[in-house]
Amino acid sequence: MKMPKIAVVVGSKSDLPVIERCTDILDEFGISYDVKVLSAHRTPFETQEFAVEAEKYYDLIIAAAGKAAHLPGVIASYTLLPVIGLPIKSSTLDGLDSLLSIVQMPKGVPVATVAIDGAENAALLACHILSLKYPHLKEKLANYREKMAEEVLNN
Repeated sequence: MKMPKIAVVVGSKSDLPVIERCTDILDEFGISYDVKVLSAHRTPFETQEFAVEAEKYYDLIIAAAGKAAHLPGVIASYTLLPVIGLPIKSSTLDGLDSLLSIVQMPKGVPVATVAIDGAENAALLACHILSLKYPHLKEKLANYREKMAEEVLNN
């Protein structure tokens, strides 16, 4: 049985601490992933090459970026894979610039978007999307939610 695989792309190495919260959940769900550092602005050719070839290797892409966060949109423009944009909080506008750069995609090139620094929800949304192709993830999602509810009720 083929197992799901995700590409987690960040615009800068400085975004990696936020991404750890995402990859922790992917590990918990048993989803394989590669973490790549690419920039829509500083490595445009490498970003394009990655996005064009991504369907050969991955089921979905999580793209995290800060400031003028064009990375998720640029990647989405080159692939038909689902792309989840993760806005990273920057020092300038507390991540609002990142959020608006990702969420305001033009008609025809959608990017799912989660909260600023919402790495956990990016991973969970990926699990939900992948559960359509990999049904074993539905049980893991149900267990995750049950555990979450128990933690709330036991406190």
